[in-house]
Amino acid sequence: MIVELSRRVCDGFRLKFLYASGLAWLEHNRERVNQLNVYPVPDGDTGTNMTLTMRKAYAAISDWDDSHVGKVADAMARGALLGARGNSGVILSQILRGFANVLKDREVFDASTFAYACRAASEEAYRAVEKPVEGTILTVAKAAAEAAYRVAQEESDLQVVLEVTLATAKDALRRTPEQLDILRKAGVVDSGGQGLVYILEGMARMLQGEPVMLHETLLAQDVPTGDTHDGTWQDKLEPEDEDGYGYDVQFLMRGDNFDVAQVRRDFESMGWSTLVVGDPSLIKVHIHVHNPAHPIGYAIEAGAMLDDVVVENMQLQYEAQAAQRVKKDIDDAPVMVDGVAVVAVAAGDGMRKLMVRELGAAVVISGGQTMNPSAEDFLTAINNLPNDEVILLPNNKNIILAAEQAAKLAVGKTVRVVPTRTVPQGVAALMAYINANGSVSLDDLAGEMAASTHSVRTIEVTTSTRSITLDDVTAKEGEVIALLDGKLAGSGQSPEGVVEHVLTTLNASQAELITLYFGDAVREAQASRLGERLGELFPGPEIVVVRGGQPLYPYLISIE
Repeated sequence: MIVELSRRVCDGFRLKFLYASGLAWLEHNRERVNQLNVYPVPDGDTGTNMTLTMRKAYAAISDWDDSHVGKVADAMARGALLGARGNSGVILSQILRGFANVLKDREVFDASTFAYACRAASEEAYRAVEKPVEGTILTVAKAAAEAAYRVAQEESDLQVVLEVTLATAKDALRRTPEQLDILRKAGVVDSGGQGLVYILEGMARMLQGEPVMLHETLLAQDVPTGDTHDGTWQDKLEPEDEDGYGYDVQFLMRGDNFDVAQVRRDFESMGWSTLVVGDPSLIKVHIHVHNPAHPIGYAIEAGAMLDDVVVENMQLQYEAQAAQRVKKDIDDAPVMVDGVAVVAVAAGDGMRKLMVRELGAAVVISGGQTMNPSAEDFLTAINNLPNDEVILLPNNKNIILAAEQAAKLAVGKTVRVVPTRTVPQGVAALMAYINANGSVSLDDLAGEMAASTHSVRTIEVTTSTRSITLDDVTAKEGEVIALLDGKLAGSGQSPEGVVEHVLTTLNASQAELITLYFGDAVREAQASRLGERLGELFPGPEIVVVRGGQPLYPYLISIE
């Protein structure tokens, strides 16, 4: 009777484990999702954004012991709302919000309620996007929701309903290239839709008793570069005594007939932050200790063959992290400005200094490609400013939704988002801000900043991660490629050669200003030589070379 009941209703405890399993399976397949980026740039980050959004949601209930499914769902949705990163993460947060809205006052849910919640989740996700596009995660979510609704009319077994929902989601994902031509040309399915399928698949695998590598998610501690520190990293490493933070020890124990419960008790007596999971033949161990020889010696004496051994000095990690935080606090401290304050996003110390010291931004959030800031990152920056009126510059098409979400969540302040899609557009918007701040209203200022971006074209130079023919350009894996306003525009053997080619196709001699922002892998002398060469090739415009310091992209180029 207990087994039958558990398949007919789901309480908060079970929802928590379902969610953790979906997160774990997404985490396990994160790079597969990242690699589905339409354009072969080295910073496809849909999988990372969805994983970090899910982690933030799970963190909200990780230490909960509550069976009320509505409370658990609501807490996860609020966590996802704040932690949403990138467009895919924001849409995912809205899926969780729609699902939670239906469960609000419920202790448990059954198949019928699950189906209604799935429908509400899909509808909420569509509302989050100004111009919904089919062939995306939205399509996959809608197809899954409709399947859940159909099967729940006759089936009360939640596991069966979830399995049908998953199968339909997979089928919808396979058909996304038929609905979105850019996916067909790139030879990929929608990355956000694939991420959603992995989440559902992880839940189904858990119910079917299949492994989902749950320990990987529970043990994960990596934080993307650019995250604002909130104290949680240090809290996890808090030492037991004056001996310091000790060592983080992780390994696999392989063998036969292990007593997992006894092994767990033995390790718990040795240190702290202990996690022991597995079965009689394979156990994953994670423990913090002052002497790593103790847990390793115990495992060897127990007859285990050790594998995947990791020992990290947390004291050194803490000291390095503390030093980085001090420097970051100095570099990222808000600059007091009169009138409307601007919060911008940029990667690279040169770019951040340019925006603050010369272009008037009050705060620059470290981020951009590969490290999309969350809605909470924007909110923190907004709340740290004394200004009542704030403008956000996402400077990346994949950050716009997170900025808009933060603007809606801000309390006591009026916030507008100027939807800049590239850093050069952000620079143009800041130039308009300098000229108009204090003389016009907030909305007029935001309008003038947005209008200033229309005359800017952006070239982004990077390395192709796979061979592809797209936008009438063929690029081989490892070649240098250039994207012009987000579309593949050229490929070749050297960054400089590709830049010359794209500017030639644009008839750059007719431009007024060309600005080269060179990245962290380019020497200043090298960038200066390219600037001189472009001056010879295109005598019309002024050529300016600026150190941006951005990763992954040797050059970002603005043409005005």
